Amino acid sequence: MAGQWPGGFLGEVFIANRGTAAISGWTLAWTFPGNQRITNLWNGVVTQSGSSVSVRNAAWNGTIPANGTVNFGFLADFSGTNANASALTLNGQACTGTAP
Repeated sequence: MAGQWPGGFLGEVFIANRGTAAISGWTLAWTFPGNQRITNLWNGVVTQSGSSVSVRNAAWNGTIPANGTVNFGFLADFSGTNANASALTLNGQACTGTAP
């Protein structure tokens, strides 16, 4: 989380490719633990159903080179507790790191 205020927050996500080959096309998915709802996203295409979120690459950032990164950001709102997301996957594979 890059910033938070009452009822909303700014998320900034970096996806790092630690492999030796480029990743062509990416989708990062996660589950929010509460009622967080993305209201605006840039550098990707978001789909959200309830607490399940999926962000796929935009037309201009679909390739992550070996040892490279891509990033996207979003604005979201919430009420109550704003806990970190869980169950992050990149292209269907579990990934590690800090949740948005």
